[in-house]
Amino acid sequence: MVEPSHVDEQHTELDPVLAGLGDTRNPAAAGAAAAYAGAVAAAVVAKASRASGRGAEAAQAAAFQGRLTRLARADAEALAAAREALAAREGDGAAGRRDHDLGRALRRAAEVPRAIAEACSDVASLAADGREAVEPDFRADLEAAAAIAAGAAGAAARLVAVNLSATAEDADVVGAQRAAVLAAGVAARLAE
Repeated sequence: MVEPSHVDEQHTELDPVLAGLGDTRNPAAAGAAAAYAGAVAAAVVAKASRASGRGAEAAQAAAFQGRLTRLARADAEALAAAREALAAREGDGAAGRRDHDLGRALRRAAEVPRAIAEACSDVASLAADGREAVEPDFRADLEAAAAIAAGAAGAAARLVAVNLSATAEDADVVGAQRAAVLAAGVAARLAE
């Protein structure tokens, strides 16, 4: 067990990420925040797995952590592109080309949060799968990690649902919602 005197700021410092999310010049918003939350949950799963001698699960959780961190950047880029395409569409009369660019940008702005929701759902499932196998001291951490991942999956699914190009039957909407429901169910079962 880690003693409080051995905790250094470097391992608890989120200020740069939070400052970036709060900076109006940075396109990162709720999608990136959901991805980062999922990455944090994955890091907790990796730690619990590592501490319990479960190397394969730790590696899988670390892979999800890296994927979600990359998806946070991808979401910020997709959101920036969608906002630029919307602004360009409103700005001039080249409607045909602008409509194509806008459609492509909006599609990407739905695909990335769907991937975030799915990865977060996988993190929640990984936490649930490992709960009984980790050291008892880490079981509550895995329950909490599943809850964090489920919340992040739900947030990402919401962003897909409100995308301007999405309909209720859209594959990205359906896929993201399915991932969020699965993650929420996993977290609820662990909380019982």
